[in-house]
Amino acid sequence: MKLLTLALKNLTRNRLRSLLTVLGVAAGMFLYASVQTMQHSLSVATEGNANDTTLVVYRENRFCPMTSRLPEHYLATIERIKGVREVIPIQIAVNNCGASLDVITFRGVPPETLKQYNPNIKVISGSYDDFVKQSDAALVGQHFAERRGLTPGDKFEAVGVNVTVAGIISSDSPQDENVAYVHLPFLQQASRIGLGIVTQFNVRVDSADLLEPVARQIDETFKSDQQPTDTKPEKAFFAETAKQMIELIGFTRWLGLGAVVAVLGLVANAVLLIVRGRVKETAIFQTLGFSRMAIGLMVVFEGVLLGLVGGLIGVLGAMAFFHFKAFTLGNEGLTLALSPSTTVLVSGLVVAVALGLLASLYPAWKATSRPLVQSLNS
Repeated sequence: MKLLTLALKNLTRNRLRSLLTVLGVAAGMFLYASVQTMQHSLSVATEGNANDTTLVVYRENRFCPMTSRLPEHYLATIERIKGVREVIPIQIAVNNCGASLDVITFRGVPPETLKQYNPNIKVISGSYDDFVKQSDAALVGQHFAERRGLTPGDKFEAVGVNVTVAGIISSDSPQDENVAYVHLPFLQQASRIGLGIVTQFNVRVDSADLLEPVARQIDETFKSDQQPTDTKPEKAFFAETAKQMIELIGFTRWLGLGAVVAVLGLVANAVLLIVRGRVKETAIFQTLGFSRMAIGLMVVFEGVLLGLVGGLIGVLGAMAFFHFKAFTLGNEGLTLALSPSTTVLVSGLVVAVALGLLASLYPAWKATSRPLVQSLNS
């Protein structure tokens, strides 16, 4: 603790240099944490687990929602398949099928069955009953409403669809936070698709073990139909459909690596300058009885403190940025919410401390390798 206190005092003696180093580390760790947030959000959206029981039935060889058209009467056939618990038909209208930061997605669903199918939806403002009663009403996700500045009673238009906001909803599913739910018949007519045609069916099965068997049976059932289907688990469907988004986020790994290298070089350079600036002081410490190990540890502590403080500022700044801005990436009618997480926070701090430790090893060796007499005579 005495060495740690002494290291802190050494850093505060050179306030400007320490402050600039901390800010540089914070900038690098902000970029690193931002990249990790995108990577973590993508893994949550695409990696399956034992709790996943949802299938997406799509038109075979179709990707953009505007090209996927399935007869609504498939609903009754899918409901009779063994292992199927619930089915909901969905019509999707989207302003942009490519990868985009500002995507507007309407989901047309039967209003009377939405809450039954998705009980996680909570109306935090407005009324669900108003949504059911009014044909042009919409339930808007919380993040969507924040981006557009919408409140219950407001009207807005997008993709040629005019709706009235009946309520603002919140949900455990990031998809629900970034879309506007409207009446299925209303969206079918407003988007000129026509009644009786939907984009997809979301199917909930009894257990995760039944995902593959039920998917095969659904596709076999409609294999010879005029509109054959391609059925996948929801997260696998997201991973295959949002390829542009995934490639874009995959590229950011290089940005994260660059941020790590920059932080490593910055801390190493700062600690090395500190060591070179107090050669005689280090020799006096040795004369007073400080061992080479103690002096080396003091230098290491300085590097770790610079990494920890800078990392804390950068990572917390990134978490606050994504929390308040509520960014989303959209592709093919799917949305990926870039949400901060404690996993990214902890990993960012660990990386910052590890980089500070690694960057200070060489300066620590330099501080203790010089002969005492030579240091005193410098």
